[in-house]
Amino acid sequence: MKDATNLPSSPEILTTTVGSYSPIDWLAALPSEQSVEDATAVVIHTQQRYGIDLPTDGELYRFDLNHPDTNGMIEYFISRLGGIDTNVGITDARNFQNKKEMSFRLKPAGVVRGPIGEGSLDLFGACSRSATVANGPLKFTLTSPYMLARTLLDNHYKSLEELTLAIADALAEQVSDLPAACVQVDEANIPGSPENGPLAQEAINRILAQVAGEKAVHFCFGNYGGQTIQAGGWEPLVDFLNGLHASHLVLELAHRPDSDLDALKEIDPKIKLGIGVIDIKVNHVESPEEVALRIEKAADAVGPGRIGWVHPDCGFWMLKRSIANRKMESLVKGRDLFLGK
Repeated sequence: MKDATNLPSSPEILTTTVGSYSPIDWLAALPSEQSVEDATAVVIHTQQRYGIDLPTDGELYRFDLNHPDTNGMIEYFISRLGGIDTNVGITDARNFQNKKEMSFRLKPAGVVRGPIGEGSLDLFGACSRSATVANGPLKFTLTSPYMLARTLLDNHYKSLEELTLAIADALAEQVSDLPAACVQVDEANIPGSPENGPLAQEAINRILAQVAGEKAVHFCFGNYGGQTIQAGGWEPLVDFLNGLHASHLVLELAHRPDSDLDALKEIDPKIKLGIGVIDIKVNHVESPEEVALRIEKAADAVGPGRIGWVHPDCGFWMLKRSIANRKMESLVKGRDLFLGK
């Protein structure tokens, strides 16, 4: 059996997915620990069948029927971390509504009533389950501390900075020995709030410092029910991105204007660029030629040797499996076409 912790060394541009996969009907109908393991095997092996170099586990075990618009990427962590109460009362909800930047949520994901701790969160267990069925390299994902902190009503720390860093420390304690070739931190709030870049940067770096293998950070402008919810562009974020201790970045670009590519010229060359070339907010399936053209545009803009990865803009959870699979097939064929393979 192949090791899940060995990163592919070739070709020069690798393909990967971002995290979530389309819902699987039979898993929803008959949920169990065994069904989750079986479905995870299907997700990983589907990616491998289409030629994805570094698959993810699909995050199927995180899906929350009560919060389908965020696919559980918030609630999975919030509901398990210690110090957070997910029984939200009327007063809590009203107090949270004063946070205007979170107006798309009616109530907080939880209320912080004590010091943040590991609680029942077990990232090693979740990653190990996926690694046992991967039979090859695997990427494991987690939501950024800043993104989690923004969704909480903080009745303990009374400080966004202290809360964010407390969450960062709790997550950092669990990533040093994950059986994965790459650990990716997901952040979808900072692109619309660059003023909080230094805080998010410190929090993410605390996690990355404990990762032994490839270190990735994914950024998008939001995928709330398939919609973009963050304004702005990549240019104001260049200093923030350059300060990350990441091996590579995973950036939303297929659903963005071509002008965003210009800002990426200023990213430190020591950080490889991951370019989003598959738009997950539309059902249109890109042709390999479209994918190759997007890679070519990005390569022309940022210079030779800068692009190390190509991928979808974000996770596939809003799309039907048939569409997601065809998009993955085009991703790999488009990469190969660009490389002349």
